[in-house]
Amino acid sequence: MGWRSVVVSQHAKMSYSSRNMIVQTMDGINQVPIEDIDLLLVSTTQAVITTSLISELVKSQVKIIFTDNANEPVCETVGYYPNNRDVDLIKKQFQWDEKRQQLLWTKIVASKIVNQINVLSIYGVENADLIAELDKLEVDDVTNREAVVARKYFPLLFDNKFSRRDFSPVNAALNYGYSILLANVNREIVSNGYLTYLGIHHHSNDNQFNLGSDLMEPFRPVIDYWLANQNFKELTPDVKFGLVDLLNLEMTFNGKEMLFRNIISEHVRNCLKYLSGETDEIKIEVELKNEVPNNAINGHV
Repeated sequence: MGWRSVVVSQHAKMSYSSRNMIVQTMDGINQVPIEDIDLLLVSTTQAVITTSLISELVKSQVKIIFTDNANEPVCETVGYYPNNRDVDLIKKQFQWDEKRQQLLWTKIVASKIVNQINVLSIYGVENADLIAELDKLEVDDVTNREAVVARKYFPLLFDNKFSRRDFSPVNAALNYGYSILLANVNREIVSNGYLTYLGIHHHSNDNQFNLGSDLMEPFRPVIDYWLANQNFKELTPDVKFGLVDLLNLEMTFNGKEMLFRNIISEHVRNCLKYLSGETDEIKIEVELKNEVPNNAINGHV
């Protein structure tokens, strides 16, 4: 698996040749080794991509995300046949123990709320109300503390009048960042041989990424953390590139210093092992550094 996040944001033709992605633009020709690529974001509708390149990228477990005319992510690639998928793994997934699912969801929600509390703390915002809600969390979050905290958290972090239902630049940026996060979680689920459709909390018939939507939750505040430090009035390319490059943010996960992209991989593996009964312990502890990054752009075309 690669390490580069490549963003194509202008009129371009992308093709394949000798284990390289060839990107032709008005500015010239760029070659990127397939082995180096972790994520390809096609952030324009003015690009052409060959089927041979798509095939080679998918074989190498590179996630490809396409955007629409409004530059909102609209779809991503999901490989049909990961090398390690077998019937036994799928049978295990259908038979995951209900109690383990409930306990994992509880830990996921607890971790998400703790991270939201920490984000507010980093920005010097009063967070006592969220701490009080965390204390009310029950197994399987039957009282829906996650939603209660979210309604209080976003206005505290962004603006008293802020709502996640508004068509604002901040919401557009949040959705963009969450889409990048979800795509990376989905890829890890598939690469470990499991289905993204079967969630432990999300069970929508319209969501083919129910499990990804579950496992990504503790890391949503990482997106919020970065965006709260940005001053922007529209979803500009710089904001998009920064959100993609958050995958290279260094944090502490379960006591280890790691890059965000590697944290996602380890987190997904840990959760799948717990759900499948390979381990009886699951820990989800994220520590953000008390310094807000601006992020350099990595692999922008």
